[in-house]
Amino acid sequence: MNVVLWIIAGLLALVFIGAGLMKLTQPKDRLAASGMPWTEDFSAGTVKGIGALEVLGAIGLILPAALDIAPVLTPLAALGLAVVMAGAAVTHARRKESPTIVVNVVLLLLAAVVAWGRFGPYAF
Repeated sequence: MNVVLWIIAGLLALVFIGAGLMKLTQPKDRLAASGMPWTEDFSAGTVKGIGALEVLGAIGLILPAALDIAPVLTPLAALGLAVVMAGAAVTHARRKESPTIVVNVVLLLLAAVVAWGRFGPYAF
């Protein structure tokens, strides 16, 4: 199970690093034009803040455990990313963007599995 949790955390880290860096490096109008119309509902600072949270969460999934420095940060990062995905699902539900909600729920569940495993029976 430890290997499974590492694989899930690694995949989540890749997804959130990519998504977060995109939000941090692209202007809001380009994000909206490239398939993220939800950005129109938020300020540019909020979009950048979400991107920063995703990048920090992705780093938190891997580095603390890999370096054995405050490994409790790994399940906290997973929990934080689950909360971000819950907020994303609510935003997409409000906008009636059903296909995107499925992605949010899958990422939320994967992050919750990592949080459960690393807080509970498979802690470091």
